[in-house]
Amino acid sequence: MKADGKPYKILYLMEFPIDLPGGGQMSTQTLCEGLMGEQFAPVAVCPQLLTHKASDYPFGIVEYESDENREKRRFLRLSNFFSRIRSFYRIVRDEKPDLIHVSMSESLITYGFLRCLGIFRKIPFVYTDRGLAYGYRKHSKKCILMTLKRAEYLICTTHFNENLWLKEGVKTKVRVIPNTIGKVFSEYDAAKRDEMRSRYGFSDKDFVIGFAGRISEEKDWDFVPVLVGALCDARVNFKVALVISVYEAQDAAIVESIKSRIADRIGETNLLYLQDLSQDEMADYYYLPDVFVMSSLFESFGKAAVEAMSRKCAVLSTSVGGLTEVIGREEDLYTKEDTDRFVQRIIALKDSPEILDDEREYFYQRYRDNYTLETHLNRHRELYLSILDKEA
Repeated sequence: MKADGKPYKILYLMEFPIDLPGGGQMSTQTLCEGLMGEQFAPVAVCPQLLTHKASDYPFGIVEYESDENREKRRFLRLSNFFSRIRSFYRIVRDEKPDLIHVSMSESLITYGFLRCLGIFRKIPFVYTDRGLAYGYRKHSKKCILMTLKRAEYLICTTHFNENLWLKEGVKTKVRVIPNTIGKVFSEYDAAKRDEMRSRYGFSDKDFVIGFAGRISEEKDWDFVPVLVGALCDARVNFKVALVISVYEAQDAAIVESIKSRIADRIGETNLLYLQDLSQDEMADYYYLPDVFVMSSLFESFGKAAVEAMSRKCAVLSTSVGGLTEVIGREEDLYTKEDTDRFVQRIIALKDSPEILDDEREYFYQRYRDNYTLETHLNRHRELYLSILDKEA
């Protein structure tokens, strides 16, 4: 806490509502909840909440007006950018934080516009990069690097991304702090698997494959029916537990297409679809699958993979970005050019209970060793205090 006995105010800048399911939002919420206390007073700054009220959260929430952020709507994105600049200026001015933690890339570019003009230069800030250095367009990367010159630290969620930024020539100090998952995932309940399967009509003998995430280009939802079809062509008998989070009007049509294409191959009775689940509901959902599959084109980390690990799912993933570091096993990675590798791994797990059990225990222990909440919080506390003590 500060010399006057008050906690340090940490302001988190975001361009998505914190109640929209997604890795960045969930990580920010988890961090804010965990840091509340005598040392820190976290405040999340985000667009207007979708399903919650600010009073639902134990930490501070400041909302601002924003339209949809889908890239194809370029005029709206441009107007959003200037609107967000005005909002960030007003909120930072009024909140008077001791430290700013920019949680998302568009928020960094927005805040960077202010910082590059010399505004709020006395307030230290850090940035967590939830993308990958090679994933940004040239103009965005130029803006990010320019803004990072004024940052205390660049936080990366994997060493993979740290090395990418170093190759880009970033001069900012870099700290690697892996993502974590919410407190609701902290304890594993062995009885929950049977409870969840009974609730949704799955038997213990059913081999269930899980897919979950929000609608975004990076998740490549179009490829999920392709994977399902490849398994069907190999005569694998399985069921699918699918969870999707939607945000924008056009998402509903995308969801219907994904569902229908999966159901066409495995039958509607073998598909369980759930939508817009809360953190508590997601923590229960992951007890359903034997294997959780990620089909991403692009991932800086892959928070859903860690959530699945905490529930003793085996995890298979595309060999992309930071996911390779999170998964940690070559045999559990596949490429979209080699779906046969994916199919053969699923067959091996399905046909051998011993291999599947070993996989489940491996991933659970990997979560316990690397991605627990307390480790995540301690690393942020240490980093914040190293900056704030220097500023005092």
